[in-house]
Amino acid sequence: MTTTTQTDFFTVARERHSVKSYDPTHKLSEQEVRDLVAVANLAPSAWNLQHWQFVAIHDQAAKEKLLPIAYGQKQIVESSVVFAVLGDLEANRNAETVYGGAIAAGAMSEEIKQTLVGQINSAYAHVPTLARDEAIRNASLAAMQLMLAARASGLDSCPIGGYDAAKFVEAFQVPDRYIPIMLITVGKALNPARPSSRLPVEDKIVWNGF
Repeated sequence: MTTTTQTDFFTVARERHSVKSYDPTHKLSEQEVRDLVAVANLAPSAWNLQHWQFVAIHDQAAKEKLLPIAYGQKQIVESSVVFAVLGDLEANRNAETVYGGAIAAGAMSEEIKQTLVGQINSAYAHVPTLARDEAIRNASLAAMQLMLAARASGLDSCPIGGYDAAKFVEAFQVPDRYIPIMLITVGKALNPARPSSRLPVEDKIVWNGF
């Protein structure tokens, strides 16, 4: 990773802020990008289908192509890398590979695998909203884990929902299997993040139902 410094989770969570101004001279190697995705890839997912795909927009030319699609937000071209987080509408197709590996490792029986595959195929066939809902839900979990991994590595990040998703799909030739969830810029902060307040915890928790 970018740094070997060990930081406890609660410090990482408290220090993670959305940064929109990056040091444009700070570069990440392809291996450092892979390391961030490796941690994001550990996020939980329904049936362990891993309903996400990351497009790592690492080259400056690719970031320049993305800039107008993201409405000219300069963090796109100043950050070290931009991740486009995609949700997999056909994550059910991952089942054989995922469970095949579990069987090979002795962690799952063929009988359990067949039961799970049957559940998945039935759900995807009979619940019209499931593919999209699970793509968004699970890819969002991986996106959050990516941002926490960045902070733990001494980097900063910002999730972006303000971009033209349809133009992104066209410009970056995204297959129909995937839907855009968000963009995440990652790099070294040039200026500290703007402080943000949070509503009190008691305003955000309801005990045992409304």
